[in-house]
Amino acid sequence: MNCYWQSSVESGLTHSQRLGTWSDAISLDYPNKYSGGQTLEKTVTETAQCFSRVAGCSGFCCWVRGGSKAAADGNSSEAVVFLLVGFADSWTVQTTHAVLFLLVYLAALTGNLLIITVTTVDVRLKTPMYFFLRHLSFLDFCFISVTVPKSVVSSFTQDTSISFWGCALQAFFFMNLASTEPALLTVMSYDRCVAICWPLHYEAIMSQRACVRMMALCCLSGGVSGLMHMAATFSLPFCRSSQVHHFFCDIPQLLSLLDSTAILPEVRVMVFVTSLVILCFGLITLSYGYIFSTVMRIPSKEGRWKTFSTCVPHLVVVTLFLVSGSIAYVKPVSSSPSISDLLLPVFYTVVPPTLNPIIYSLRNKELKAALRRLRRQCGVGAPPGPALRA
Repeated sequence: MNCYWQSSVESGLTHSQRLGTWSDAISLDYPNKYSGGQTLEKTVTETAQCFSRVAGCSGFCCWVRGGSKAAADGNSSEAVVFLLVGFADSWTVQTTHAVLFLLVYLAALTGNLLIITVTTVDVRLKTPMYFFLRHLSFLDFCFISVTVPKSVVSSFTQDTSISFWGCALQAFFFMNLASTEPALLTVMSYDRCVAICWPLHYEAIMSQRACVRMMALCCLSGGVSGLMHMAATFSLPFCRSSQVHHFFCDIPQLLSLLDSTAILPEVRVMVFVTSLVILCFGLITLSYGYIFSTVMRIPSKEGRWKTFSTCVPHLVVVTLFLVSGSIAYVKPVSSSPSISDLLLPVFYTVVPPTLNPIIYSLRNKELKAALRRLRRQCGVGAPPGPALRA
């Protein structure tokens, strides 16, 4: 193997051509040992850094999949293929995971699309609260669609590969939406705080122009965060392994594939974004603190219970989303992920988009009445009767 590498260097071949010659040499010299292709892939991956030092190319990467050569240097990242390693290699476990994820995805899809439709069609729901709720539902619909469908298809087809640019786009949209949601949840908590604590100033503070501006700032902050993460992560060479121990391209897992001395820019981005998420959580807690202090002054026990029963589930889901996401992005990534490491992302990728439509509509009489009016307009199973007052 060494003589093949040395002769390729002396012959003036490029780095990619050298690795191709070297991998052909392995197949010729050791046909029985490397005939499976998977062992060859592992061998090439493990020795890529060594050849990088020998050849003097620090950005050198290569994976060989299925017996075919795919070499890439720092300027040819399109040849890199990642393997999304799910919860287990067992066909039974993968099928169970795919079915559960599919059912949850369909439930989240139905709930969020219903809220988007109702708040768009019904003229009685043109208030700031439903304006933000409509955008939250659209955000959740996109958020869960970035990761879950790919995971379901991969489990059913047993094809866990994803291209370099496919992984980069998935990570960008995921970080974009994941960073937009805390900002939007902060604005929604502020909206409820103003409505409950300062009702006489509500229309002046939460005007249509103010709502549009706040929504635009939320989207802008998410877009900038996604670009920062993608630029800091995917501009680096992935030379350790092609396996991502997750059901999607999550940034912490991708960092484990990089040299620890090269990930400092992305670590800084993660610390900065996590600090903003913690700030959002603090502002949300402050808003609910004002709400609860105002509610405690309500003389009616029934009125206090109604407000608490509405606000507490919101706060629980927000806490679950922000705390689980912050833990996943701050704690060190293990080389051999445990079951908790695999389940933790579910709490900030799958659970909130599924529960938000239920929580925001369960005790909302205006939304329930709007759903009944929509059903009557569509002629779906609802007998004619007087519309409930909003």
